[in-house]
Amino acid sequence: MRASRRRLAVLGLTLALLAGACGGGGGASDGSAPAAKSASERAAAAEKQLAKNTLVPLEGGPPTPKLPVTVDSSDGREVTVEDASRILPLNGGVAEIVFTLGLGDRVVGRDITATFAEAKKLPQVTKAHDVSAESVLSLRPTVVLADTDTGPQEAIDQIRDAGVPVVVLDPATELADVTTRTTRVAEALGVPAAGKALNRRMNDELAAARAAVPKGSKPKVAFLYMRGSAAVYLIGGKGSGADSLVEAAGAVDAGKEAGLDKPFTPITSEALVRAQPDVILMMTKGLESVGGVDGLVDIPGVGQTPAGMNRRVVDMEDGVLLGYGPRTPLVIDILVDRIHQT
Repeated sequence: MRASRRRLAVLGLTLALLAGACGGGGGASDGSAPAAKSASERAAAAEKQLAKNTLVPLEGGPPTPKLPVTVDSSDGREVTVEDASRILPLNGGVAEIVFTLGLGDRVVGRDITATFAEAKKLPQVTKAHDVSAESVLSLRPTVVLADTDTGPQEAIDQIRDAGVPVVVLDPATELADVTTRTTRVAEALGVPAAGKALNRRMNDELAAARAAVPKGSKPKVAFLYMRGSAAVYLIGGKGSGADSLVEAAGAVDAGKEAGLDKPFTPITSEALVRAQPDVILMMTKGLESVGGVDGLVDIPGVGQTPAGMNRRVVDMEDGVLLGYGPRTPLVIDILVDRIHQT
């Protein structure tokens, strides 16, 4: 399992931001953040960028790694990286960071969650959410980036036993985690200045998105995770991953405010009535799995909430919504516009 899956591991499926200095090939890119100032204009620009399914690397050309470096790995080891010519990220969000830092031409394979355009032609080294050590080693990586949920452990051990340095990272489950992960990826690859530049760029983008929140608007937003075909109906609470996004977009997480202290809780009419969301946030495939908005409001309890009665439902593409990577500021731009609409 990998970090983006961990947030939803509680339900059997799971689904990096802020800033510093340039140098070593990194300056802020004006193409990455919508330049428009109003919420609607920023959201439109963000949607256009996300529709391309591409990443915007830092300006100034790719940075040159300064190696060797020795870094701490989240599994308690010290790992020395001597060569970053063949990078293999085993997580989609981490891959986004590597590409956005300007090191995409060094990436030799991808995880199943790396679905952005630049990665699609790369060989996939996961199967049924598990890493294939044989597939990894066949690509002759000089450094592997994993996270604490990457597995199975036997595969990670096999890769290490073959002499390949594996740097394990903590998963990003909220906005505050993304700075640290971006910094750690950049340090492990010998481009710390580019990491600082990316963090600064994302921090600026996030601040601009938050500035567009209408004054006095504080809607309650409930994140619902649903897979109709599997009869999975859950409401997010504290630690769902979506709560941090909702709060960053200037709203209140309805599940969290209602006292749901677990990441996910089975939906009941009572829980929904207690949460009383003004807006429902979902992943696009989840909404489709219950028959769209029409099917959603027919689920017991949903139609009795302000969100259900007013059909206030916001959905976003699965891999992007909780990806917590360099594209997360675009997610906030869209949420700020959609959840504050009257």
